Amino acid sequence: MGTGHGHGHVQGHAGGRHRRRLALSFVLIGAFFVVELGYGLVSGSLALLSDAGHMAADVVTLGAALVATKIATRPDTTGRRSYGSYRAEVFASLLAVMLMLGVAVYVVVEAVGRIGQTAEVSSGPMLVVGAIGLLVNLVALLLLRSGAGESLNVRGAYLEVVADTAGSVGVIIAGWLVAATGQVLWDTVVALAIGVFVAVRALSLGRQVFAVLGQHVPEGMDAAAVAADLAAIDGVRDVHDLHLWTLTSGMNVATAHLVATDFADGHAVLDRARHLLRTRHGVEHATLQIEPADHRGCDELGW
Repeated sequence: MGTGHGHGHVQGHAGGRHRRRLALSFVLIGAFFVVELGYGLVSGSLALLSDAGHMAADVVTLGAALVATKIATRPDTTGRRSYGSYRAEVFASLLAVMLMLGVAVYVVVEAVGRIGQTAEVSSGPMLVVGAIGLLVNLVALLLLRSGAGESLNVRGAYLEVVADTAGSVGVIIAGWLVAATGQVLWDTVVALAIGVFVAVRALSLGRQVFAVLGQHVPEGMDAAAVAADLAAIDGVRDVHDLHLWTLTSGMNVATAHLVATDFADGHAVLDRARHLLRTRHGVEHATLQIEPADHRGCDELGW
């Protein structure tokens, strides 16, 4: 009874289940981006142009998310991707982070550069386009909300739309303030606030993305508790070489060596461990090695 594998059946990756909603959001936001960019250029509003920049990032992010969900389901024909291509969704999330940060930096730099300068800003188009943009973003948020809690890929797209929703609200506020006071400085101030808000959301998502790429213990999982639960299984004397990580959203993976009190009972120990990991800790795929009590060699590894 050397090495055992727990192959729990995964009911489709999290991102793939929301592919249709991603596609509809992509169409809605892509169409509105063209409208907003045109009106932003006509009105001269930095707030409107910054929101159009967010929309452009949304279009790319949602498109990447759609492509990633397709790649993630593609079977490996090379024999070199033992875990398939599920990580494509994580890389799509990383792209969303980079785009959000890029747009945020651009808007902040432009806003700071406009301070003290005179500019012509038309408040009418700002109010109209801002209101339409808010409606489009709210529809997209409703479409993506359920998937944001399950998939890091969808969460990246969702946070992009959250940032755009804030941008649309900002555009409306800026347009109203410019119209009410005649001071175009409000357009710059609101654009600056939008840029900072987007940067904060991007850094939050980036932390989650790098935790997955760095193969950290999945969020909400306690490695010490998992080890203790495995050690408490009937027939297990010791647990070592335990590793826990996330392959992609909704797919947690574990490997461990279990020292059995009775090596002949290894099959039963393997079944108990698989059941515990699946039902108590949400780990569908576990690779478990059952070892006799007198086994030596694991302690000779240098890493």
